[in-house]
Amino acid sequence: MTFNIFNMTSLSIQELLVAEPKSQEVVVNGWVKTFRSNRFIALNDGSTINNIQCVIDFEHFEEQLLKKISTGAALQITGKLVESQGRGQCVEIQVSDVFVHGTADSETYPIQPKKHSMEFLREQAHLRVRTNTFSAIMRVRSALSFAIHQYFRENGFYYFHAPIITGSDAEGAGEMFRVTTLDAKKPPLTDEGEVNYKEDFFGKETNLTVSGQLEAEAYAMALGKVYTFGPTFRAENSNTSRHLAEFWMIEPEVAFNDLNDNMDLAEDFIKSVINYVLEHCNDDLQFLEKRLLDEEKTKPQIERSEMPLIEKLKFVAENTFKRVSYTEAIDILKNSKPNKKKKFQYPINEWGADLQSEHERFLVEKHFKCPVILFDYPAKIKAFYMRLNEDGKTVRAMDILFPGIGEIVGGSEREERLDVLKEKMEALNIPEEELWWYLDLRKFGTAKHSGFGLGFERLVLFATGMGNIRDVIPFPRTPQNAEF
Repeated sequence: MTFNIFNMTSLSIQELLVAEPKSQEVVVNGWVKTFRSNRFIALNDGSTINNIQCVIDFEHFEEQLLKKISTGAALQITGKLVESQGRGQCVEIQVSDVFVHGTADSETYPIQPKKHSMEFLREQAHLRVRTNTFSAIMRVRSALSFAIHQYFRENGFYYFHAPIITGSDAEGAGEMFRVTTLDAKKPPLTDEGEVNYKEDFFGKETNLTVSGQLEAEAYAMALGKVYTFGPTFRAENSNTSRHLAEFWMIEPEVAFNDLNDNMDLAEDFIKSVINYVLEHCNDDLQFLEKRLLDEEKTKPQIERSEMPLIEKLKFVAENTFKRVSYTEAIDILKNSKPNKKKKFQYPINEWGADLQSEHERFLVEKHFKCPVILFDYPAKIKAFYMRLNEDGKTVRAMDILFPGIGEIVGGSEREERLDVLKEKMEALNIPEEELWWYLDLRKFGTAKHSGFGLGFERLVLFATGMGNIRDVIPFPRTPQNAEF
C-alpha cells in the first residue's frame, strides 16, 4: 500500500483495476488526465499505463471545486469501487469526496491531452513523464534495471561501485570531461606556461569516467565475478539520435573466463533481462507497440520495421545469436549488393575497416536476420587492453549487434600477459606510470579474464522501440543541453 498523509488505506490504480468491485469504499491519489462533461475524471498515478475512471455527480459538489479539476491537477478521490458501465474498463469509482492536492492552470499546463512532438517534450523533460509514452518508457527502464541486478545476483556476481572521477582514459579516445577546482580565468601555470594540475584538488589532471572496466578488472581478480552499473560520460560533440554525454553502463567482469565464456554470458544475460520485461511489462509494451505501428504508417514502406515490437523482443529472446568472425563479416560486406552498388555511405574495400552502424545493421537485418556476435577484430581498431591473438594482428574482442540498433554490447578477453600489455601500451604512447596499478594485476596472480560493456540506454531503446536515445533517459545531457 502507498503511504498517504490523508488516508492510510489509499490504493494504487494498478491494484484497483484488478480488484473485485463490491461497492467497497476506496481512496486513490493521482493526476487528472481528462475531465469530461463535468462528470468523468480519468485519473492516473503512474503505477500503470491505464487510467481509472472516476464518476462524479456534479450536483453534489460546489462549482468552485469543479473548476479546480483540470488536466494535470493532483487529486485524492474517495468513493465506491463498482463495476464499470462503460467500455474499456472493468471497474470505476463513484466519487463521494474530492480533495485537491494541487491545481494545474489549464491555459499554461504544457502537457495537454493531445499529440505532442518528441522535440517539444524534450523541452518539457520535467513534465513529459506524465504522458503515456514516457511513463511507459520509464516503467520499462525501471523493470530492466531491476532485471539486471536480479540476473547478476542470481548468478553469483558482486555489485561493484566504480569511481566516477578518474585519472585514466579507459577507452583511449580522449573525449572526457575534466574535473577541476582551479580558477578557470587564472589557473596556476608551470614554468612552461601550461596549467599546473599539481595545484588542483587531486594533484593531477582528472576527468569523469568513460568506463568502470579497468577498476572492475581489479575487483574481479579478487572476488571472481563483479559488475558495475552506473553513470559514465563522453565529451563527444555529437548530436545524433544515438549519442548522449551522460549515460549508464553495465560492465560485468569475470576472472578465468575466456572469450567464448564471455559471449555465452552476454547472450544469456541479454535474453534474461528481455524475458523479464516481456513477462512484467505487457501493458506498457502493448502501448508502445501500438504507438510504433501508428508511427510506421506515416513512413515510406522501405523505412518500416519488419517486426512489431513485442515480436522483435521475443525473436531476440528465443533465438541463438549467430557468431561470426570479423574476417568472415568483412568478406560478406565486401561482396554484398549495397557495397557493390555503392549504397553504403562508408564502402568496405579491405580487411581492417572499422565497421559502421550501416554495416552492422546489414549483417543483422539483411544477411543473417538474427542477432550477431562478431569476434576477433583487428588489433588496430580496438583498445589496448584486449588480448592479442596468436596471429599477432587480431584481438579477442566481441561485439553484439541487434536489429535497429547495431552494436549494443562490446567486450573482450583481457590481455593478462604483462610483457604483451606493456608492448601494446608503449606502441600507443600510454605511460606505464599512469596505469602502474593496472600492470600490477598482471604481476601478482595474473589469470585470463573477460568482460563486456552494455550501454543501458541502448538496451532501453531496443526494448521500447523508440528512435532517439534522448527519449529513454529521464533528463538527457547532450551538446548545448543541460537544462534540467
